[in-house]
Amino acid sequence: MRFILAAAFMLAPISMSVSVQAAEIGVGDSAPLFQAKTHEGKPFDLAERKGKWTVLYFYPKADTPGCTKQACSFRDSVGKIRALNAEVFGISADSVESIAKFHEKYHLSFPLLADPDLKATKAYGAKMPIMGMSKRWTFIIDPALKIRAIDQNVDPVKDAENVSKKIKELQSKA
Repeated sequence: MRFILAAAFMLAPISMSVSVQAAEIGVGDSAPLFQAKTHEGKPFDLAERKGKWTVLYFYPKADTPGCTKQACSFRDSVGKIRALNAEVFGISADSVESIAKFHEKYHLSFPLLADPDLKATKAYGAKMPIMGMSKRWTFIIDPALKIRAIDQNVDPVKDAENVSKKIKELQSKA
């Protein structure tokens, strides 16, 4: 019993800090800028996306069932999203090598980003408590690099369709 209480007290500050961190970013905020490597090992800098719509979806681990469904859903719908002048980027804590294999295996048609140090994941409040991976969250970022939508309850199969609808809605209000 003492062990359980001690563990609960030790983990409480961790979970509290994560929830506070996640609450710090919201719709209307400037998107946290970050740099990462693509699945090809090329540099990616979010700041260079200024002037363009950006879909940034965080996923826990390459080549796992839910992440594969989500990636394939975006692969199959990326044309609709690009028709809205937006680009999709999947990001996880996986290495460049892991995401390159995942990208090739499923013939993905959009860039994947490696965030092994979790800097971007933490900046977006998307890090899973205790675990070294991200939550399944999707962000829509407008051309001014402002967050216009956040989905923290992502259905991997429907994410791409939901994103496409949301971008259309946001653009119609602009």
